[in-house]
Amino acid sequence: MHETTQLLIEVGALLLVLSVLGRIAARFGFSAIPLYLLAGLAVGEGGLLPFQASEEFFEVGSQIGVILLLAMLGLEYSAEELVSNLKTSRVSGILDGVFNALPGALFAILLGWEPAAIVALAGVTWVSSSGVIAKVVRDLGRLGNRETPTVLSILVLEDLAMAFYLPVLSALVIGAGLLQGAFTVAIAVAVVMLILYLALRHGRFLSRLLPDKNAEALLLGVVGLTMLVAGLAEQVNVSAAVGAFLVGIAISGPVAHQSAQLITPLRDLFAAVFFVFFGISTAPADIVPVLIPAAALAVVTIATKTFSGYLAAKRAGIAVAGRWRAGLILTPRGEFSIVIAGLAVGAGIEPTLAPLATAYVLITIIAGPILARIPDTKWFKSKVRKTNGSAPPTAPFAAV
Repeated sequence: MHETTQLLIEVGALLLVLSVLGRIAARFGFSAIPLYLLAGLAVGEGGLLPFQASEEFFEVGSQIGVILLLAMLGLEYSAEELVSNLKTSRVSGILDGVFNALPGALFAILLGWEPAAIVALAGVTWVSSSGVIAKVVRDLGRLGNRETPTVLSILVLEDLAMAFYLPVLSALVIGAGLLQGAFTVAIAVAVVMLILYLALRHGRFLSRLLPDKNAEALLLGVVGLTMLVAGLAEQVNVSAAVGAFLVGIAISGPVAHQSAQLITPLRDLFAAVFFVFFGISTAPADIVPVLIPAAALAVVTIATKTFSGYLAAKRAGIAVAGRWRAGLILTPRGEFSIVIAGLAVGAGIEPTLAPLATAYVLITIIAGPILARIPDTKWFKSKVRKTNGSAPPTAPFAAV
């Protein structure tokens, strides 16, 4: 069979299956993300029906999915709101890093890994998945919630921190000199500052350049600009997600509203592709030997991430229920964790790291959307009303 024909058949069949899975999830009131992941596992390497021709399509589509998810989040907020939230969340971002990187580092030390692998696993457990969380926030209808700006601030701070972390990790795993590593970090930081400056100072000018009267031209312009900036950011070791988010921030006014309406169907399509590709790129046979240590690490770091998110929302003056929503929704790890593990393993550092990180991320991605729904349950709401904010942060989570 011709490769293009096979690709069309595979992609079409899988999209139809995803449609059915999405309807099932909506019917029973839970997130479709775990079902999309399981569909990817079923058609990936070692799965029940491995696909051959469409893996590259899903890989590119998954990158577009993350970019559109973050661009849409950016469209919901202004540049002034972003800067204000970043200023008030600096301490929360530091605490988030400490609480969630340390468990990974200690776990690697217990396993007897070398320093570069210790730093890598610390990064894997530290950074949350912007793509997964963006979809869960939308699915649960929480874009307008008081705690959502705090959640976004934590995500942006983590992604910006990756501009420092990834070049440093790269220098460690390849044994590069201090000067080369510092130079790479300096370039990455300069690019982030430039994009942020343009978003703050010239966002209105950018919005005026986009054709708000022509839907087709507006869609092409916004998506093209978002992908261009995301690609340029990735080129200098800055997260493509950060670039896409800042483009969304820069677009304002009626143009932002129209852009959000036009991009929504595209975002939903490619977001589903993102989760499917994660499953496709995971070999089930590699997960089995490391499932127990990965689950143990996931339990610990889900608790630490929930606690750090709770503290961040508390510092922002959010009520108790909102603190728990913020903490639990931050628990999934994803794209950055896999990138970090791949970087280390590609340099010949600790081959066990890749399957461990994959199993760990898979567990948190499946558990995260489920945990995020707990604050919306009648039981949890009654528990919060009874405590009336007087219970220590661990009480409701312990009961869960």
